Amino acid sequence: MALTIGVDIGGTKIAAGVVDEDGQIVAHLLRPTPAENPDQVAHTIGEAVLELAKDREIEAVGLGAAGFVDETRSIVRFAPNLAWREEPLQKKVSDLVGLPVVVENDANAMAWGEARFGAGRGETHLVCVTVGTGIGGGLVFEGSLYRGRWGMGAELGHMQVVPEGRPCGCGNLGCWEQYASGSALVNEARIIAEADPGRAATLLKIAGTPDQIEGQEITDAARQGDSAALAAFASIGRWIGQGLADLAAVLDPGCFILGGGVSRASDLWIDEARDSFATQLSGRGHRPLADIRPAELGASAGLVGAADLARRR
Repeated sequence: MALTIGVDIGGTKIAAGVVDEDGQIVAHLLRPTPAENPDQVAHTIGEAVLELAKDREIEAVGLGAAGFVDETRSIVRFAPNLAWREEPLQKKVSDLVGLPVVVENDANAMAWGEARFGAGRGETHLVCVTVGTGIGGGLVFEGSLYRGRWGMGAELGHMQVVPEGRPCGCGNLGCWEQYASGSALVNEARIIAEADPGRAATLLKIAGTPDQIEGQEITDAARQGDSAALAAFASIGRWIGQGLADLAAVLDPGCFILGGGVSRASDLWIDEARDSFATQLSGRGHRPLADIRPAELGASAGLVGAADLARRR
């Protein structure tokens, strides 16, 4: 059975794995990311690949990178959390490991993994939205990954949903991820806890002060019925649903797949997202509702997707 290696490169860790044709991970390892040094990142990836390739026949390597990847799937133009600027990542890693290498945006790789082996199996038109610190995305249409003319499509988190709204790290105002991400969840919970501590009694008991509130504390408090935590999740759900309705107006997918760190608590907000989507959708009542599904592959989706894209290079 043909084997490829997928590598998911994050700001703090690099996850690499050997993946078979059925999307199963047969070997796996983790390494810390030396994020400030591009050459060290490439060497760390190369060392991980060579370790996994030992005594195995590997066809190719797929790299999922958090950043703008060019249309040739070889250069990372820009990455927000690593020191990559016009980084020739494909060549560096290929030279180190002696194998064909494909570079893909990490959210695109996740979307492909879910389309092939996860929640999107059997769907020909889907949108994958990764809800984490920010929002990423990937589009699969007619069974192919859509990347855009320059390879930088599906940066869904940077749709402007509130004109002159909250400032975003991308340089614009009012981007979707400022209202519907893990960062937005924390911001919302802190605001509620500051304004009405009694409403956030359980949350503050867990976290301490409002400025110490983080995502895990909000999840824990919400599961204990804390009103402020539940309200923060409900707000995120409504904003996610509204954004999905806007995307449906443009893309008309058969389903949306929601992944990323916040999706691990999707039971706390996905019904709100579905309701918001249904009420905000243009032409509602006269068109099918796209299904909204939690991702299935979890943290492995990007790794598995990158490996499969390398196989299909």
